[in-house]
Amino acid sequence: MSSTRRPAFWGGVGHVRYTVVIFVLLASLDNAAGALYPALLRVMAQDIGTDVGSLGWVTALTILVSALTAVGWGYLGDKGNRKNLLFWGTIVWSAGLFLTTTADSLLGVAGWSVITGIGLGSIASVGFSVISDFISPARRGVAMSFWGLSQGAGGIVGLAAGGLLGAEDWRKAFLVVAGTGVVVALAFLTTFNPPRGRAEPALSPLFDSGSEYEHTIALADVKMLIDKPTNRWLILQGFSAQIAYGSLIWVPLLYQAKVEAQGYSIVTATTVGALFGVMFQLGGITSIASGWLGDRLQKRTPRARALISATGILAAVPFFVVFFFIPLNGLDVPTDGDATAVVLATFGSVFTNPFVAASFVVALVALTFTSADSPNWFALLTDVNLPEHRGTIFGLGNLVNGVGRSIGQGLTGVAAGRLASSFSVPTNYSLGLAMFQIFFLPTGYLYWKASKTCANDIDQVHATLNARSKTAE
Repeated sequence: MSSTRRPAFWGGVGHVRYTVVIFVLLASLDNAAGALYPALLRVMAQDIGTDVGSLGWVTALTILVSALTAVGWGYLGDKGNRKNLLFWGTIVWSAGLFLTTTADSLLGVAGWSVITGIGLGSIASVGFSVISDFISPARRGVAMSFWGLSQGAGGIVGLAAGGLLGAEDWRKAFLVVAGTGVVVALAFLTTFNPPRGRAEPALSPLFDSGSEYEHTIALADVKMLIDKPTNRWLILQGFSAQIAYGSLIWVPLLYQAKVEAQGYSIVTATTVGALFGVMFQLGGITSIASGWLGDRLQKRTPRARALISATGILAAVPFFVVFFFIPLNGLDVPTDGDATAVVLATFGSVFTNPFVAASFVVALVALTFTSADSPNWFALLTDVNLPEHRGTIFGLGNLVNGVGRSIGQGLTGVAAGRLASSFSVPTNYSLGLAMFQIFFLPTGYLYWKASKTCANDIDQVHATLNARSKTAE
């Protein structure tokens, strides 16, 4: 639509707010799509006649494909129309989910999951580039916490949809999320496509004069991005961190096993395990406070965001380990098939069952600490890179994150399987998850390294934008 034919509201405050809402829904849904797999591993494995470990590798493959394709999506977004890429990316992952429901074998699920992963890659990198152009530097931590929360909320929705809709028929949950993806993709066509660099204060004179920021990425810029010190540390920390985060995808399975150990059926265990997975993620909402703290302290020192992330990551480790080993005794949930009663009993057990209450509190503390990571990583990556580079650098970071996450998710299942020969279920899952928390330790060190280089890289971005704004005048 050309500028002369756009309606009066186009690009106004109301339209921008509408765009952000649709964008948050879009970011949530792609995470809901990814969360369906771990929530339904046991049910899917039983249905298609395979083992949980093999299906776990399919989930890891989806994450890896998403990470690989995010680099290409991000580069294309930094060169051209990001809105079109996000629309088609959403259509692709929705189609992948729909086609997965037609599979009746491990190979079929794996093949269609690759399509899903390709589409999901667009939301990660192109979406990050777009959202950064809605946010001023002074509020990046808080705003990015909402961006991260929308993804976390999507994961919760995926777990809940899997547990409630897919406990007896996993295909139903896949179809619902796929259909919702198509609806939101169509709504996205009516959103505002922000000019690249729109939120940068240094470029205000440029936009106020009616000009546009016309810089786009060139292939030669990619090496420069990798050579930037802070980018290297921020990307490398993601590898070790995501091995640990990837292992946490098995938490719903751990609790499914704990519920089954109490004598419940796999259907009930799938539902209750998924609900526990939802409940134990609620601590992620504290990322808003972590983002606010990053914004506040960043005004005092450019090292703040990196140091907050390092502290949070390291402090969370002992709490995660304790969380995995808290037993689940005395659970009382109905088995008559009434989904509402199961939901109420599961959430109510936080107040009636001391073991569930202890698990909830410890998980809340652990996630409160790790919530410092996401918004400050997003904000710092934005701070140290030019507007036309942010989709690509996020794609590169997401690639390394995806490799680490795939390793963590895949190997945790392997470790749990090997440990099963010496330890009973669910102790084998608890041990497997605990082992992988050690990967958070190098993450803290790499964030400290980033804190030493980020000031210079931020200054270079400001100098470049100021120079380009003055040249345009």
